[in-house]
Amino acid sequence: MNRPGILLDTGPLVALLNRHDTNHERTKLFFATSSPPFYTCESVVSEACFLVNKIHPAAPEEVIRLGQKGVYEIRFQLKDHWESLRILCKKYQNLPISLADASLIVLAESLEETRIATFDTDFGVYRWNKKRRFTIVI
Repeated sequence: MNRPGILLDTGPLVALLNRHDTNHERTKLFFATSSPPFYTCESVVSEACFLVNKIHPAAPEEVIRLGQKGVYEIRFQLKDHWESLRILCKKYQNLPISLADASLIVLAESLEETRIATFDTDFGVYRWNKKRRFTIVI
């Protein structure tokens, strides 16, 4: 069983709610063997709602419901991290870094958490606290 506190990116949220996603079964298993809460940011929730809406118009409600149930917690406020986000976007401008990615990097720094649930291979390149690597757990 994975202990609580894993950082949560958009991909696993979408895969969990989309039974046609190629990662759906492994994502279900991951969530079944991990203890909530997962920690994330509003950008991830926004991206997930946008993407699942393309699958089914009622699906964004399910993303929000997972937050209401305590599956994930939002542990990040953009207004507190503008400069850090700007620096990260500049540092990784050669990669398709999103606001959600940059926010998760800053969140990792503030929580000192290396574990992240993501399908985004760029998290193998991103570093937090300048040189610490992420541990991708899904």
